[in-house]
Amino acid sequence: MYPEELVKPMREELTDNGFSPLYTSEDVDNALAKKGTTLVMVNSVCGCAAGTARPGTLSSLQFDKKPDYLTTVFAGVDKESTAQAREHMIPFPPSSPAVALFKDGELVHMLERHHIEGRSAQMIAQNLIAAYQEHC
Repeated sequence: MYPEELVKPMREELTDNGFSPLYTSEDVDNALAKKGTTLVMVNSVCGCAAGTARPGTLSSLQFDKKPDYLTTVFAGVDKESTAQAREHMIPFPPSSPAVALFKDGELVHMLERHHIEGRSAQMIAQNLIAAYQEHC
């Protein structure tokens, strides 16, 4: 577990841009029970989260087609909500960072860590934009 003061700026990079933090299992279940599309960003302290995952995810939201709801859990910090979010992401193994798109509570698109590492923020944004075009 990482101390909150360490992760606060990493969390705020998303929450300052419209993402709702999910702290409990109930938060996750309630968020995914909503009709429409919900993006769940599994945030992380790793370099690929800071260098490409968060910037790419934020960049993907600059167009008209985007998810109805933006949410985030923080791996290594929000243990309960991260575990619950990962339950909804099965059959994909736990991964952080990761970005999942749900439509009416069903997982429709997943970016795992191996899709993020070694790729630019622009590539991540383009991947997500394509998913929004199809599902949002």
